[in-house]
Amino acid sequence: MTQKDTKYLASLKARYAKASKKERSQILDEYVATTGCHRKHAIAVLSGRRQRVKRPIRRPRRAIYTDEDARAILALADLFDHICSKRLRVAMDNELPRLRLCGFLDVSPESYARLQRVSPSTMDRLRRRYGRRRGRSRGFTKPGTLLKSQIPIRTWADWNEDKPGFCEMDLVDHSGGNTRGDHAWTLTFTDVKTGWTECVAVRNKAQKHVFAAIQRVRGRLPFPLLGVDSDNGSEFINDQLYRYCQREHITFTRSRVGR
Repeated sequence: MTQKDTKYLASLKARYAKASKKERSQILDEYVATTGCHRKHAIAVLSGRRQRVKRPIRRPRRAIYTDEDARAILALADLFDHICSKRLRVAMDNELPRLRLCGFLDVSPESYARLQRVSPSTMDRLRRRYGRRRGRSRGFTKPGTLLKSQIPIRTWADWNEDKPGFCEMDLVDHSGGNTRGDHAWTLTFTDVKTGWTECVAVRNKAQKHVFAAIQRVRGRLPFPLLGVDSDNGSEFINDQLYRYCQREHITFTRSRVGR
């Protein structure tokens, strides 16, 4: 602000302090028209509550990363199953040379150099800006709600991990993303104490197929089945399995929803 501007502002402040309400409105109109500032800011300046300071013009930072870089980052994120950018940065540090050598990363030398130094926060911004919104999750768990009040959430209180027999069970999908029609699933049983794992293929998630697979796994285990823990899918949370566990004195627990 020049000396002339300072004198002009001082004279306006003096007039503004002595002016009537109507005159103050006129002074404000004059000041806003002259400076281009907001009316609320002008009131604060003329009343002495705020000092007008001329700041340097802030221009937006020049973009460093190009569309080519963004497409490469999106392809890498898809390759590594959409892990967060901090983990993606570590994966890129380890795998970028091999990915470029095998032809997966087909980028210019300039883009490759930028990919070697791009930060996780910048990758987050590029992924938000250029990435498509992800569709529905590939998880196909449909909640079973009828027996949730009877089947407790696992709190470890009823489990004795010092002996084998308490198993986690889950279904693994092999649809490859195409869920039309029947396709293979794998019922996986893992004993918490020993790590002993049994797998049985099922044709779909129908309750009868899953229950038959659970009975088949129980017959294969080299130790008595004492407890099972599952997710909240209806293939597990159903009356048939609940009554079976009660009759056979098997502890039946479930995980928290979404966990």
